[in-house]
Amino acid sequence: MGRRAAARAETRLLIDGELTAAESGQEFDNLSPATGRLLGSTAAAGSADMERAIGAARRAFDVSAWSGDRALRIRCLDQLQEALESERDLLREELIAEVGCPEMTIATAQLDWPLAGALRYPTGLIDTFEWERMLDGGGLFGERNVRTVVKEPVGVVAAITPSNFPIEVILNKLGPALAAGNTVVLKPDPNTPWNATRLGRLVAERTDIPAGVVNVVPTPDNAVAELLATDPRVDMVSFTGSTAVGKLLMRQGAETMKRTFLELGGKSALIVTDGVDQAKILPAAAAVCVHAGQACAATTRLLVHRSLYDVTVAGVTDMFAMLPVGDPALPATLVGPLISAAQKDRVLTVVEEARRDGAEITCGGTPFDELPDVLRGGHFVAPTVVAGVDSAAAIAQREIFGPVLVVLPFDDDDDAVRIANDSAFGLAGAVMAPNTERGMAIARRIRTGAVGVNGGMYYGADAPFGGYKNSGVGRQCGIEGFAQYLETKTIGCRLPRHR
Repeated sequence: MGRRAAARAETRLLIDGELTAAESGQEFDNLSPATGRLLGSTAAAGSADMERAIGAARRAFDVSAWSGDRALRIRCLDQLQEALESERDLLREELIAEVGCPEMTIATAQLDWPLAGALRYPTGLIDTFEWERMLDGGGLFGERNVRTVVKEPVGVVAAITPSNFPIEVILNKLGPALAAGNTVVLKPDPNTPWNATRLGRLVAERTDIPAGVVNVVPTPDNAVAELLATDPRVDMVSFTGSTAVGKLLMRQGAETMKRTFLELGGKSALIVTDGVDQAKILPAAAAVCVHAGQACAATTRLLVHRSLYDVTVAGVTDMFAMLPVGDPALPATLVGPLISAAQKDRVLTVVEEARRDGAEITCGGTPFDELPDVLRGGHFVAPTVVAGVDSAAAIAQREIFGPVLVVLPFDDDDDAVRIANDSAFGLAGAVMAPNTERGMAIARRIRTGAVGVNGGMYYGADAPFGGYKNSGVGRQCGIEGFAQYLETKTIGCRLPRHR
């Protein structure tokens, strides 16, 4: 599959409507996370390419009809939707090859969910959103006065996206940003560039989107990427990724007072109260290992009532040892590779540090080596269970981004809420309780941006997603996510007196 994906990949930049090599001619390697082998190469944008992309986006916003022509935006986004749907199978193949995501994730958040709604929902808002509203009064000395509140696009948006769910994040940034009338410079993660460059080709060849409205500039050079945060021609940075990088972008953007949307890390808790059927706990715990734990909203802390703790640790340990790890192209695989050798090393190092600090590693904590020869160079970690620690332990506080579950006991609902909130993060979470009322009561007390109760799903293009605390600033998706790409202007107009 990797060879097929490489043969069909788009490797060029998209700048000012043109599919092009980097000005320097340089390229960078795209490596398979499942095998460690070279898939192919991609044009490596340099400073000159990024400058040109930012300039093109600025001109397209300031000069073209894009920001003011709602009918044009609807037509173009519909064209892009159709183009993406026509290449759904190619996107699937590409995602499995360069992301290493298991086949089973394609039908959900990896591809099919965002393909169904990420563009359609904000496109539908173009005709229904309240772009203007009128306020009464406000005049001086009895004069007639009308105030109009107007919503306008922010301007040039820098969209910086991660490797774990690249199409999902890209479309949920591009959809509202473009529907709101902005222009975009998209910088994908260098580990997974091809889904973004493919989208760039579709924009150029299959839509009427004006030149410069969408630019795609993959680069492995952090100094080049940082131009998006420092260039005064960029009005907003929309970033999904680690908290450390998010903080850096916020500091860099402060000099030019950029608006920032940051969807960052998480250390989410799944709370299981007393009275919950033991058989329901294990499938919920296994979700941490889907896509090798590379999901910011994964519930990587399992908080169980003390009466269930021992049996839960034993059950989860037995189950994790049997989870199918391996080739992401196989339908039965649940746990694929980590994105890179560096990430694999980080995960194993954190687990080993916890072991040295006294944690009980009941399962995993090692490379997964039961693989066919073709996968021997891949970045696989065995599903890992950590017990015997409290919520203050480093492994219970740090985002690991691997197939690692920390199991923590609690005494009552108040204790569970305290432990869940004992975190610098606040992105997501879940509650399992014997009845809805108790589950909802706990969910309302957790300081986090999204919570699922008894298997409930919060995801959707119409549902705002983002975090409290170190998990970010702002929301993606929904009305809140759409409005984030808009500025607000109030106009007061004195009307002539009637004669």
